[in-house]
Amino acid sequence: MKTVVIGAGGSLWLTDGHHTLTSFAEMPDGGMDAHVRLLVAGNLSRLTRQDFWTAMKANKWVWLEDPAGQPVGVNKLPNTVGLANFANDPGRSLLYFARDIGYSAGTVPFQEFYWGAWLRTTTPVDLSGWNPDDAASYLDAVTRTAYAQVALAKDGQVYGGFTAADLGALPAVNTKELAKLAKPLSDAKPGKIAYMEAYKALLAH
Repeated sequence: MKTVVIGAGGSLWLTDGHHTLTSFAEMPDGGMDAHVRLLVAGNLSRLTRQDFWTAMKANKWVWLEDPAGQPVGVNKLPNTVGLANFANDPGRSLLYFARDIGYSAGTVPFQEFYWGAWLRTTTPVDLSGWNPDDAASYLDAVTRTAYAQVALAKDGQVYGGFTAADLGALPAVNTKELAKLAKPLSDAKPGKIAYMEAYKALLAH
Protein backbone atom coordinates (compact mmCIF):
# COMPACT_ATOMS: atom_id res chain seq x y z
CA MET A 1 0.00 0.00 0.00
CA LYS A 2 1.07 3.60 -0.57
CA THR A 3 2.15 5.37 2.59
CA VAL A 4 1.25 8.66 4.21
CA VAL A 5 2.15 10.68 7.32
CA ILE A 6 -0.54 12.65 9.14
CA GLY A 7 0.42 16.24 9.89
CA ALA A 8 -1.19 19.20 11.64
CA GLY A 9 -4.94 19.50 11.21
CA GLY A 10 -5.13 16.03 9.69
CA SER A 11 -3.17 17.02 6.58
CA LEU A 12 -1.78 14.04 4.69
CA TRP A 13 1.80 13.91 3.37
CA LEU A 14 2.62 11.13 0.95
CA THR A 15 5.89 9.29 1.45
CA ASP A 16 5.15 6.93 -1.46
CA GLY A 17 2.55 6.76 -4.20
CA HIS A 18 2.82 10.20 -5.77
CA HIS A 19 2.65 8.79 -9.31
CA THR A 20 -0.06 6.26 -8.51
CA LEU A 21 -2.33 8.79 -6.85
CA THR A 22 -1.70 11.23 -9.70
CA SER A 23 -2.93 8.54 -12.09
CA PHE A 24 -6.06 8.06 -9.98
CA ALA A 25 -6.64 11.81 -9.85
CA GLU A 26 -6.20 12.41 -13.58
CA MET A 27 -7.76 9.32 -15.12
CA PRO A 28 -11.17 9.93 -16.80
CA ASP A 29 -13.18 8.05 -14.17
CA GLY A 30 -11.01 9.19 -11.25
CA GLY A 31 -10.53 12.64 -9.79
CA MET A 32 -9.30 14.33 -6.64
CA ASP A 33 -12.25 12.87 -4.73
CA ALA A 34 -11.43 9.26 -5.65
CA HIS A 35 -11.33 7.03 -2.57
CA VAL A 36 -8.08 5.13 -1.98
CA ARG A 37 -6.66 3.18 0.95
CA LEU A 38 -3.33 4.36 2.37
CA LEU A 39 -1.02 2.94 5.03
CA VAL A 40 -0.28 5.46 7.81
CA ALA A 41 3.48 5.46 8.40
CA GLY A 42 3.24 7.99 11.24
CA ASN A 43 0.83 10.28 13.03
CA LEU A 44 2.51 13.63 13.77
CA SER A 45 -0.69 15.64 13.96
CA ARG A 46 -0.01 16.86 17.52
CA LEU A 47 3.33 18.44 16.65
CA THR A 48 3.96 22.07 15.85
CA ARG A 49 4.84 22.84 12.24
CA GLN A 50 8.53 23.18 13.11
CA ASP A 51 8.60 19.94 15.11
CA PHE A 52 6.61 18.21 12.36
CA TRP A 53 9.24 18.96 9.74
CA THR A 54 12.04 18.09 12.15
CA ALA A 55 10.44 14.69 12.64
CA MET A 56 9.82 14.24 8.91
CA LYS A 57 13.49 14.90 8.16
CA ALA A 58 14.70 12.71 11.02
CA ASN A 59 12.59 9.78 9.78
CA LYS A 60 13.57 10.48 6.16
CA TRP A 61 9.91 10.76 5.22
CA VAL A 62 10.51 13.74 2.93
CA TRP A 63 12.71 14.36 -0.13
CA LEU A 64 14.17 17.87 -0.19
CA GLU A 65 16.29 17.98 -3.35
CA ASP A 66 15.45 19.08 -6.87
CA PRO A 67 16.50 16.97 -9.91
CA ALA A 68 19.89 18.73 -9.93
CA GLY A 69 20.51 17.90 -6.28
CA GLN A 70 19.89 21.42 -5.03
CA PRO A 71 18.11 21.86 -1.66
CA VAL A 72 14.37 22.50 -1.67
CA GLY A 73 12.63 24.21 1.25
CA VAL A 74 9.58 22.55 2.76
CA ASN A 75 7.55 25.60 1.77
CA LYS A 76 8.29 24.78 -1.88
CA LEU A 77 6.87 21.25 -1.74
CA PRO A 78 3.67 20.67 -3.77
CA ASN A 79 0.55 20.51 -1.63
CA THR A 80 -1.28 18.14 -3.95
CA VAL A 81 -0.68 15.44 -6.53
CA GLY A 82 -0.88 15.99 -10.29
CA LEU A 83 1.52 15.97 -13.23
CA ALA A 84 1.68 19.77 -13.19
CA ASN A 85 3.44 19.52 -9.82
CA PHE A 86 6.10 17.07 -11.01
CA ALA A 87 9.63 17.96 -12.11
CA ASN A 88 11.52 15.59 -14.39
CA ASP A 89 14.31 13.71 -12.62
CA PRO A 90 15.93 11.60 -15.37
CA GLY A 91 17.91 9.45 -12.93
CA ARG A 92 14.92 8.66 -10.78
CA SER A 93 12.89 7.89 -13.91
CA LEU A 94 15.56 5.51 -15.17
CA LEU A 95 15.63 3.70 -11.83
CA TYR A 96 11.90 3.05 -12.05
CA PHE A 97 12.60 0.72 -14.98
CA ALA A 98 15.37 -1.07 -13.06
CA ARG A 99 12.88 -2.21 -10.40
CA ASP A 100 13.25 -5.92 -9.63
CA ILE A 101 16.16 -6.06 -12.09
CA GLY A 102 18.98 -4.38 -10.15
CA TYR A 103 17.16 -3.77 -6.88
CA SER A 104 14.03 -4.77 -5.02
CA ALA A 105 11.51 -1.94 -4.70
CA GLY A 106 9.78 -0.81 -1.52
CA THR A 107 12.53 -0.91 1.10
CA VAL A 108 12.57 2.79 2.08
CA PRO A 109 10.57 5.92 1.19
CA PHE A 110 11.92 7.78 -1.86
CA GLN A 111 14.07 4.76 -2.69
CA GLU A 112 14.37 5.58 -6.39
CA PHE A 113 15.38 9.14 -5.60
CA TYR A 114 18.32 7.87 -3.54
CA TRP A 115 19.38 5.60 -6.39
CA GLY A 116 18.92 8.46 -8.85
CA ALA A 117 21.12 10.69 -6.70
CA TRP A 118 23.73 7.91 -6.67
CA LEU A 119 23.69 7.94 -10.47
CA ARG A 120 24.08 11.71 -10.53
CA THR A 121 26.78 12.08 -7.89
CA THR A 122 28.99 9.02 -8.40
CA THR A 123 28.47 8.41 -12.15
CA PRO A 124 28.85 4.60 -11.84
CA VAL A 125 27.90 4.27 -15.52
CA ASP A 126 28.52 6.59 -18.44
CA LEU A 127 25.12 7.91 -19.50
CA SER A 128 26.44 10.67 -21.74
CA GLY A 129 25.14 8.83 -24.81
CA TRP A 130 21.78 7.90 -23.32
CA ASN A 131 18.83 8.96 -25.45
CA PRO A 132 15.67 8.84 -23.30
CA ASP A 133 13.53 9.00 -26.46
CA ASP A 134 14.97 5.80 -27.95
CA ALA A 135 13.81 2.45 -26.56
CA ALA A 136 17.07 0.61 -27.31
CA SER A 137 19.15 3.37 -25.71
CA TYR A 138 16.86 3.44 -22.67
CA LEU A 139 17.10 -0.34 -22.26
CA ASP A 140 20.89 -0.16 -22.51
CA ALA A 141 21.02 2.54 -19.82
CA VAL A 142 18.78 0.51 -17.50
CA THR A 143 20.84 -2.64 -18.10
CA ARG A 144 24.15 -0.99 -17.34
CA THR A 145 22.70 0.72 -14.28
CA ALA A 146 21.31 -2.56 -12.93
CA TYR A 147 24.67 -4.29 -13.35
CA ALA A 148 26.36 -1.40 -11.52
CA GLN A 149 23.84 -1.73 -8.68
CA VAL A 150 24.41 -5.43 -8.09
CA ALA A 151 28.19 -4.93 -8.24
CA LEU A 152 28.10 -2.63 -5.20
CA ALA A 153 29.28 -3.89 -1.83
CA LYS A 154 26.06 -4.44 0.07
CA ASP A 155 27.40 -2.52 3.09
CA GLY A 156 28.72 0.31 0.90
CA GLN A 157 27.16 3.76 1.16
CA VAL A 158 24.91 4.75 -1.74
CA TYR A 159 23.35 8.08 -0.76
CA GLY A 160 21.75 9.78 2.22
CA GLY A 161 23.24 7.39 4.73
CA PHE A 162 21.70 4.32 3.11
CA THR A 163 23.73 1.30 2.02
CA ALA A 164 23.14 -0.78 -1.10
CA ALA A 165 21.47 -3.40 1.10
CA ASP A 166 19.20 -0.77 2.68
CA LEU A 167 18.12 0.29 -0.80
CA GLY A 168 17.37 -3.25 -1.93
CA ALA A 169 20.32 -3.99 -4.23
CA LEU A 170 19.96 -7.52 -5.56
CA PRO A 171 22.78 -10.09 -5.45
CA ALA A 172 22.61 -10.47 -9.24
CA VAL A 173 20.75 -8.94 -12.14
CA ASN A 174 17.32 -10.49 -12.60
CA THR A 175 17.69 -11.42 -16.26
CA LYS A 176 14.12 -12.76 -16.43
CA GLU A 177 12.69 -9.35 -15.54
CA LEU A 178 15.19 -7.65 -17.84
CA ALA A 179 13.96 -9.80 -20.72
CA LYS A 180 10.37 -8.74 -19.95
CA LEU A 181 11.40 -5.10 -19.95
CA ALA A 182 13.04 -5.48 -23.36
CA LYS A 183 9.92 -6.71 -25.16
CA PRO A 184 8.78 -4.36 -27.99
CA LEU A 185 5.33 -2.85 -28.40
CA SER A 186 4.54 -5.48 -31.06
CA ASP A 187 4.89 -8.26 -28.49
CA ALA A 188 1.78 -9.80 -26.93
CA LYS A 189 3.04 -8.49 -23.56
CA PRO A 190 5.16 -5.39 -24.28
CA GLY A 191 7.74 -4.18 -21.79
CA LYS A 192 7.32 -0.99 -19.78
CA ILE A 193 9.90 0.89 -21.85
CA ALA A 194 7.94 0.20 -25.04
CA TYR A 195 4.76 1.53 -23.44
CA MET A 196 6.60 4.60 -22.16
CA GLU A 197 8.12 5.46 -25.55
CA ALA A 198 4.76 4.96 -27.29
CA TYR A 199 3.08 7.28 -24.79
CA LYS A 200 5.73 9.97 -25.25
CA ALA A 201 5.32 9.73 -29.02
CA LEU A 202 1.55 10.14 -28.58
CA LEU A 203 2.06 13.28 -26.49
CA ALA A 204 4.33 14.76 -29.15
CA HIS A 205 1.56 14.72 -31.78
